[in-house]
Amino acid sequence: MLDKEILEQLFCRNYVRMIRLAKTLLGDDDEAKDVVQDIFLRLADSDFRPQKEAYLLTAVRNSCLNRIRQMQLRERVKRLLPTDVEPDMQPTDKPFEIFHEVAVFVDKHMQEPHRSIFHHRFDDDMTIREIAITLDMNPNTTYKYLIQSIEKIRSHFK
Repeated sequence: MLDKEILEQLFCRNYVRMIRLAKTLLGDDDEAKDVVQDIFLRLADSDFRPQKEAYLLTAVRNSCLNRIRQMQLRERVKRLLPTDVEPDMQPTDKPFEIFHEVAVFVDKHMQEPHRSIFHHRFDDDMTIREIAITLDMNPNTTYKYLIQSIEKIRSHFK
C-alpha cells in the first residue's frame, strides 16, 4: 500500500493537470473526476510509486480512452437493440412465454460460446467486458458473438 504522504504529494502536484486532460478527452466534468479518482484509488491500493509524473497523465489518457470505448460499445448495442416507444399491451403471461421460448431456442440451437455469452448477458446481466473476462475472450469477439446470437434469434422469431 502506498504511503499516505506520498499519495497526497502526488495528488497535490498533479490533480489539476490530470483533471484538465480528462476533461479535454471526455468532455464531461463528472466523468473526468471519476477517472482521476479511480487512478488515485488504484495507486493507494498498490505498492507502486510512479517515478515520473508523466505516468499519471498516461494513466489518465488510457483510462479516458477505455471509457470512450465503453461508451461507444454501449451506443452500438443500443442502436442494434432498439426499444419500442409504444407500451406493449400484451397480457403479462405472454412476455414470460416469449422469454421462455427464446431461452429454449438458445439452449437447443446455439453452439458455445454463443450460448454462454447470451445467458451471461441477459440472464446474469453481465457487461460485455465482464463476459469477456469470465470466458477469457477478447471483448470485441464477445460483442460480435452476442450480435450474431441476437440476429439469429430475431430471424427465427420473425
